Amino acid sequence: MKHYAILLLFPLLMHCKSAENISPTCYKGKLVLQGICMNYVIEAVNKDMDTSQVALEWKNPASGKSYQHVFALASTCTFPSNIKEGDSFSFKIIQPPKENTCAQCLAYSPTPSKKLFIEVCP
Repeated sequence: MKHYAILLLFPLLMHCKSAENISPTCYKGKLVLQGICMNYVIEAVNKDMDTSQVALEWKNPASGKSYQHVFALASTCTFPSNIKEGDSFSFKIIQPPKENTCAQCLAYSPTPSKKLFIEVCP
């Protein structure tokens, strides 16, 4: 009888595992620098994020201020305009889009060399 219960639960457990693989992890972030032309710097608040994807320490050459665990926003076409400097939000890392179809300003504002395409989690 015990074996039948395990067999009945197995598909349920497999479904939970596959759903876990489908839904990407959401991380906590904070917009720490809102530079001109969407040159945004985001701090990865939870430190369990893969550190190879962020600058462990970055110093803004314009202000001299240092930041830890930060990256530059690469998904400038889809980042919500209602998130302002100092705001915290949840995000997931996404694959680069095939096309960036929005108009992009080319004015320079310093950002870390590490850039990520992200999507804000609901």
